[in-house]
Amino acid sequence: MQDQQIVQVKIHPAIGIARVGNSGGQPFIGPESPDQKPLPLGRYKDEWGAVIKQAARFRVYGYNKAGEVVRELKLNEAGVTEIKWSVHLANKKAAWYQFHVPLDIPEAERLEENQRGRRNADVGDRKKLVIDPGARTVHASQRETGTFDTGEIMGRKVPLGSITTEATGRLLVVGGDGRSASYANPEKKITGVANNDTWYDDVSDGPVTAEVTIDGQKKTAAGAWVVVGPPRYAPGVKTVRTLYDVLYDVFVDEGTIAAMPKISYADHIEPILSRFCQLQWVNHGFATQFGWKGPHHFLEPDMRKRLADPSGTSRELRRQIYVQMRDYERDGMSPLPWPWLYGDAMTGKKAMSVRQHIPLSPTQDRMLAQWADGDFVPEPLRGRHEEVDDAPVQEQPGLLDRAALENCAADAFHPGCEVTWPLRHKTMYSEPFRILHRKPENPERDYGVVLSLQDALGKNGPLYAQGPGDLTRWMAAPWQCDTASCRSGYQVLSGLGPRYSPYLPTFWPAQMPNHVLKQSDFEIVNDPANDDKTREQAFERRAVWLRGLEGTDFNQQRRQMIDDWYKFGIVEVHEYQGEDGKFPEHIQVESTPGGDLDQQPDHANLINLHVPQAGTPQLADAAGAWTGALSAERVEAALVNQAVGEVMQATGCDEAAIAAGYLEKLDPFHEAR
Repeated sequence: MQDQQIVQVKIHPAIGIARVGNSGGQPFIGPESPDQKPLPLGRYKDEWGAVIKQAARFRVYGYNKAGEVVRELKLNEAGVTEIKWSVHLANKKAAWYQFHVPLDIPEAERLEENQRGRRNADVGDRKKLVIDPGARTVHASQRETGTFDTGEIMGRKVPLGSITTEATGRLLVVGGDGRSASYANPEKKITGVANNDTWYDDVSDGPVTAEVTIDGQKKTAAGAWVVVGPPRYAPGVKTVRTLYDVLYDVFVDEGTIAAMPKISYADHIEPILSRFCQLQWVNHGFATQFGWKGPHHFLEPDMRKRLADPSGTSRELRRQIYVQMRDYERDGMSPLPWPWLYGDAMTGKKAMSVRQHIPLSPTQDRMLAQWADGDFVPEPLRGRHEEVDDAPVQEQPGLLDRAALENCAADAFHPGCEVTWPLRHKTMYSEPFRILHRKPENPERDYGVVLSLQDALGKNGPLYAQGPGDLTRWMAAPWQCDTASCRSGYQVLSGLGPRYSPYLPTFWPAQMPNHVLKQSDFEIVNDPANDDKTREQAFERRAVWLRGLEGTDFNQQRRQMIDDWYKFGIVEVHEYQGEDGKFPEHIQVESTPGGDLDQQPDHANLINLHVPQAGTPQLADAAGAWTGALSAERVEAALVNQAVGEVMQATGCDEAAIAAGYLEKLDPFHEAR
């Protein structure tokens, strides 16, 4: 019989994910089980079209001396008389250093010193750039609420969210409203993806701690962390390599988690392959190859039967699928292997690094290799639990940890969506998935005007114990500029031609879609009165998700995104009403965008052109070195307009289809200069 004496208390999920929203309505709770279904239609936006916030919910579990889960500790149950929660949210983006590429890859050595310099370097008092309202503490027995409403940046108040408890004693963390602004007056112009000086947002992160009173004794829980990120615009889609996959390998490599000795098709292989298929709802290139009735639609019943067969009959099919997966040693910089997702060292011209694209995680690769060899069982080895509370209590903490991270991106840490490259370093953790908290009496040292690679990666640097705001400080400032840049098929003029696809490769389509099925087209598909050809054509059509961004200038579009981020559609799961099997049972459809965003043509912003020559005036002007007779802005605009004209002539596309400009994100080493 299991020992029921509780000697240790832990918070789960170890890393919880909340998301900003501008709706005043009741937040929804983020996924708590890997098997949880998306929410019903209309649960992600309110009736006025505002984005509903995602709350992160935390629980405490009691463990016995052997490290086994005994039970969840709930208020007024089994001797629990109090749960005191504390959360400390902060936003440090404006006070941190610029982002260009991850600093833990070899390519980072090519960065110029000023590219590792501070954001807002002209501000001497760095504390004025940190939005830090301090910690908030609530007692579950009193159902208290704490509000993070006193933080400021350069004298401007910036609310970051709130915390409250449920009747069970569980904690809810709700983030900010999604507002971003410039503290300068007049506001400073947007100049790029990640490092816009004077601009700030209200995403945040920080430690979550708890003290539980049980049987009259107070026990301090192993702390957790909360990250408040941008909205997830396709909540029913998981990317191929999730943040959970990346972190899992961190702990397998250090030996704190054992590699799975036995794999099953249902538990380990189909989840990987099905994610290729899920991306059909957010990227037209993936839809063509891995979507409904595509050549690699792994969810088609006959195909599933073959893929789940461990016998020699399907061996060559399994092998051919496995060898399609990217292997840096074999493939080098080839764009052809799967998955077709950009990587950490992506540039806009010809690839110069194997990290132009991502591979699967080592564990994913190992499992697929075993599967290809027939070393697997077809049936599941674990139970499926759409609701975490239906799972055995011993499994609940792991499900909570996994569900939060499986719904986060780990495609390219360039920089990413919720968090970025530091998360793949084991020094960041006290135990698997649990961020190491920085103690107040051990403040982080000042790394100086420039963050050296030695300091960035060295002992007791930023990759060790973490404080409030330390995870999200590496991310884009503000987040909307990166979201507006999450596109596909980036190319320079010379790369256009018969081998060019505007759909592939892609950045983070599971978080920020590229191409979507419109509501109006779904209605055609779902109406049996329409003939089959009309319905098939409607199903095949995809509209550019960012079609509502106006003009061809990237920076103008980013500035629009800061205002209009909540108007863009959210991809939701709809039920196909037909019983003829002609279309998928579940179809993911974009909700109708707000305002006039849906008035733009479906193909607007389809072609994304990087104009390197326009970087010369932009970079020179930013460095205060532009001496031309015309303003740098006018010269840059002329170069971009010329490039757009050449694209129109070369492709036959109209101007609406083209977004163009110098993209520093795609020129991290300033080769354009």
